[in-house]
Amino acid sequence: MSDERAPGLIATDVDGTLLDEDEKVTPRTRAAVQAAVAAGTTFVLATGRPPRWIAPVVDGLGLAPMAVCANGAVIYDPATDRIVSAHTLSTEVLGELAEIATRVIPGAGLAVERVGRSAHDAATPQFVSSPGYEHAWLNPDNTEVSVEDLLSAPAVKLLIRKAGARSADMAAELLKHVGLQGDITYSTNNGLIEVVPLGISKATGVAELATPLGLTATDIVTFGDMPNDIPMLSWAGRGVAMGNAHPEAVAAADEVTVTNAENGVAHVLERWWS
Repeated sequence: MSDERAPGLIATDVDGTLLDEDEKVTPRTRAAVQAAVAAGTTFVLATGRPPRWIAPVVDGLGLAPMAVCANGAVIYDPATDRIVSAHTLSTEVLGELAEIATRVIPGAGLAVERVGRSAHDAATPQFVSSPGYEHAWLNPDNTEVSVEDLLSAPAVKLLIRKAGARSADMAAELLKHVGLQGDITYSTNNGLIEVVPLGISKATGVAELATPLGLTATDIVTFGDMPNDIPMLSWAGRGVAMGNAHPEAVAAADEVTVTNAENGVAHVLERWWS
């Protein structure tokens, strides 16, 4: 165990960070997380995933930590299957963003994430896309609607998708135009951009959970691998980028661990709990 003071809170990204290449929590990582929690440290997931994609992670960990979802826009409690809080893009802002996106990225498809009261709230279609939207991943729970319907209700996230494009290039183009409407990020470089409410990020989501516990950034260690992790990597007392991380995430971090395939999260946690 290191002489360095153990963190009061650990927040980790999920895909490419906590999970290995098979999207599993390895036995070593599970043991390291459980040891930290047993010692009294708060463990939090901080992910671009929606609440409905948290259950497999909980199963893999063998515990149900609070989850910062949708890049900070949603706080979800998997232990009670309850949406604790949600920050949304208004219909007015969604309309402005959609107009900008389709103008500056011709051929882009649009989708939104919405939340209800629980992860699978049947009263709220949660992933709604425009006609012909090409998914960046297998997504069986999609509801295809007209663009008008897509923009008719507040959403926690707007997704802008253009197959074959690079997310970094799309983000650079959108940043010239979006301004005060929302915050742009991406978690994969295969032509998918995510827009959340202005001022919202994984850092604000983690802070929302840390503040009531009397914890500040200096008490917190965060782990991540992609540009959507940069706010929490740079904000935390110790930001740890994975060995497989995007160069911009590496630049924002205080240290780099080994890759997600090599149990990078466990590699760091074992300094304090092994």
